[in-house]
Amino acid sequence: MNEKPTVFDPFQDRLSRDIRNDLSSTFSKALAAGDPALVETLAKSLLARDLSSCYRDYILSRIDRYRRAFDLIRKSDSDVFRQGFILWDLQLFFEVHEVLEHAWYHAQGEIKLLLQALIRAAGVYIKLEFGYSRQAGKMAERALRVLEKNAEFLGRYFPPEEFLSALRTLDPHPPILLKEPSSLSELQ
Repeated sequence: MNEKPTVFDPFQDRLSRDIRNDLSSTFSKALAAGDPALVETLAKSLLARDLSSCYRDYILSRIDRYRRAFDLIRKSDSDVFRQGFILWDLQLFFEVHEVLEHAWYHAQGEIKLLLQALIRAAGVYIKLEFGYSRQAGKMAERALRVLEKNAEFLGRYFPPEEFLSALRTLDPHPPILLKEPSSLSELQ
């Protein structure tokens, strides 16, 4: 008898990984197109399937945070860094990776390195969420070298000290980066 999974784990379960990747990829496309209906349609089709509650809960949670992300990003400028930080604050770390990676493909020099470091920082929290502390530590080390060097750039968006400290110590509670009243009130 096949038991249905009770835990959503994209590192150990193929369906979890497929759902995460499909949602994230579609969210990134929807964000680029300015059309949240793309990801809403995918979520609706996924939820129409006979899925365990762990999958359904993940999908519903993601869609809720995607809606908030769309609202916040629509109110801000098209700056990919700000978009990434909004996604970070909503704890959409895989989506941070997805969105920043598209910018990384076209970037050069120090900006390319910084985008890569931010992708790795998001990866730290993806790994920590599923108990991969050793791998998270290695990612954090590589990210920190570049992030510390670019602390002044990060300071244009948020005070970087708490962010850098969280990565250094592998704090399991990711810091909120954009402490602006407009984003904080909508995150709570």
